[in-house]
Amino acid sequence: MTVKDFLSLLPHTVLLVWASLLLLVDLFIPKNKKAITAMLAGSGLLITFILVLRQWGGQSLAYHQMVVVDNFAVFLNGLFALTGIVSILIAYDYLNRMSIQKGEYYVLLLFSVSGMMLMASAADLIMVFLALELLSIPLYILSALAIPRSESAEAALKYFILGAFAAGFVLYGTALIFGATQNTALVEIVAKINAGGLDTGLLIVGAGLLLVGFSFKVAAVPFHMWTPDVYQGAPSPVTGFMSIGAKAAGFAALIRVFTLALPSFSAVIAPLFAVMAALTMIVGNVAAVSQSNIKRMLAYSSIAHAGYILMALVPYANPAAAANATASALMYLVVYGLTSLGAWAVISAVEKVDGGDLGVHDYSGLGKRHPWLAAAMTVFMLSFTGVPPLIGFWGKFFLFRTAIEGGYVLLAIIGLLTSLISAWYYLRVIVMMYFRDGEVEASKAITINVAAVGLAVLVLLIGLLPTGLFNLALQALANGMG
Repeated sequence: MTVKDFLSLLPHTVLLVWASLLLLVDLFIPKNKKAITAMLAGSGLLITFILVLRQWGGQSLAYHQMVVVDNFAVFLNGLFALTGIVSILIAYDYLNRMSIQKGEYYVLLLFSVSGMMLMASAADLIMVFLALELLSIPLYILSALAIPRSESAEAALKYFILGAFAAGFVLYGTALIFGATQNTALVEIVAKINAGGLDTGLLIVGAGLLLVGFSFKVAAVPFHMWTPDVYQGAPSPVTGFMSIGAKAAGFAALIRVFTLALPSFSAVIAPLFAVMAALTMIVGNVAAVSQSNIKRMLAYSSIAHAGYILMALVPYANPAAAANATASALMYLVVYGLTSLGAWAVISAVEKVDGGDLGVHDYSGLGKRHPWLAAAMTVFMLSFTGVPPLIGFWGKFFLFRTAIEGGYVLLAIIGLLTSLISAWYYLRVIVMMYFRDGEVEASKAITINVAAVGLAVLVLLIGLLPTGLFNLALQALANGMG
């Protein structure tokens, strides 16, 4: 290992070491003082975030081309670190109220974030698989945090079985690509493809298996069936963290592999991505309309938003449209992350110890009894719908514009129509909060309220200046490795 290798993975190493030490330190922290563990975990993520930012503008391959440091990785790693920090703010009060406060939650969250960061930095298919397991295994355990509740146990078991199944696809796809190219490093795979003389059939099948495995992780149709049950059964802060962290990591792998390693198969992959994007948008939004449980509703909403992001992964023949498409995907991951985390913060604040108040009708009267939380939830629901000038509108605008520029007008029309369908179930929550009477109660803890209101303010402010975020996403692709 060289100094260059060490510095390339310094943020990841610091976070893993911090998590390992925190696991030991937590043994000596009393059960009624787990706020110390939460603060230490947040501090570790903050230090990691600072170290990640210092890598902006650099470009290097390390560990024998297994890891890459570029703006693409830095952009996503920063998103993962911030997601972890906000998830801690949301979780602390929730875990106390549900009597499931455990120091292991914060340690597992750090390990999962480190796996997500490694996924964004992976430049080798073996590293992609290891990162996938590192981010997934802690999430399986976190989903079961509310045991002995049967819903939590069921969520963890389903997530584990289907997650392991998806990992098998990734591993087998990697084996086939290695069989075709005699290499697993993405840079070497590109060189072998450009040189020609490969078994194209084997390569395409391997790429297809990778696509299946990653599609499980991002909950794209038809690999989405685990999502509603897992989102409903897992503790709400875990679901919120999972909804953006795991999804963004899956898209990081999709973008890295299918834009860098396999660009020559655009003609083969484009129709497949287009069909998956259309089906995911349609199924997610149509299924969400009939949901009365708000966690299941947001689960199907999460599926629909995966469809919007998949629009950007359709390989476009126009190089300018292709660059804008990838930048639009990165931007939308931030857009969805801010909005989703905020919505789950409100849900975590309202949820009762017995698991009640999870029906949409249970939010009746929230506008009168807890106006700040209701106002924040209104912002999140409108942003999900795509109402201007909120950030959700601009996220969809850039995606739809890219699809039209790339010649996929029908895909943009499907995205627009499904957004109109989504207005039905998003606006229903707002109607319940302000136009129905109820006795809903919510947590008054400062951490969870600050998280919800703060994210709502960000959704509003960034929506007023959306080009800044889009330009930042373009810069994330500027140094050539994204």
